[in-house]
Amino acid sequence: MGISQSRLEILNQLFEYGEISQSQLQKTLKIDSAAITRHLKQLELNGKITRRKCETDNRITLVRLTQMGQDQMSSLWKEKVEFVENMLIGFSEKEIDLTLEYLNRIQINMNRINSDRETK
Repeated sequence: MGISQSRLEILNQLFEYGEISQSQLQKTLKIDSAAITRHLKQLELNGKITRRKCETDNRITLVRLTQMGQDQMSSLWKEKVEFVENMLIGFSEKEIDLTLEYLNRIQINMNRINSDRETK
């Protein structure tokens, strides 16, 4: 697909949640305002998203996937599901559940470490 991680995360959020405000997208992804604007401008030029002003509050910019963006994200999700299914061939449900439990615990530990570093 040839797209940066940040732009892929933006597209993923829009695919998952539909139309959302630019500021909410920025907060969710923890991207600064100039960067989100730059990413959205490029995605719009590439035909993957559209932006419009909110009808009830002109200060709010709403962002959504175009049909092209929707189609590309659907295709990526299908590839991802197929990839994960192939990775897990030969594993029992119990083994998969245990692996997910371990990965969740690792993620909790990583979040704690990052939080500790930010408070120092």
